[in-house]
Amino acid sequence: MAARSSSQQLVAAAVLAAALLLLAAGAGTASAAVSCGEVTSSVAPCLGYAMGSAASPSAACCSGVRSLNSRASSAADRQATCNCLKSMTGRLGGGVSMANAANIPGKCGVSVGVPISPTVDCTKIN
Repeated sequence: MAARSSSQQLVAAAVLAAALLLLAAGAGTASAAVSCGEVTSSVAPCLGYAMGSAASPSAACCSGVRSLNSRASSAADRQATCNCLKSMTGRLGGGVSMANAANIPGKCGVSVGVPISPTVDCTKIN
């Protein structure tokens, strides 16, 4: 049971982080590479909402979303983060409400210009 919960949390984190990468597509300044650990840490507070156990994203979730959006400011950062997340989602299974995951950026006041989807083509992120 704990393994399934952990798997669901990682999938949720991956989906959310992919969404956050897409948010940052409009930013154009270079930054240090964003690690998979940083992505997971940034979106971990969003898991309750993404998995349907919370009515709205927490303040910590929104802070993480904004922080990740700021850090993943180059195309290389966004693509690397996207690929990391897709790798995680490929290894793990369900439990995430895609509707909730897609709503997180908007509920946190972060603009998204690309649809949020676990099937996003990371090479198209710029």
